[in-house]
Amino acid sequence: MSANLDPTLLNLLVCPTTKGPLILDKKAGELISPKAQLAYPIRDDIPVMLPEEARPLTEEEIKKYKPKKG
Repeated sequence: MSANLDPTLLNLLVCPTTKGPLILDKKAGELISPKAQLAYPIRDDIPVMLPEEARPLTEEEIKKYKPKKG
């Protein structure tokens, strides 16, 4: 699955749970909220920003998306 989102829309979207930034994972077709440790699905190029539709990140994904310090 590949997601195409308008960059302007992506810049406007925030996690509905934390109000924090999101990371687009085009390959998985998801928007990742590192702070909430959730992945929101993108269906038919439309982000589904409902916490009940999000899936929890795996431990490996949490490490992958953890913000870099520096």
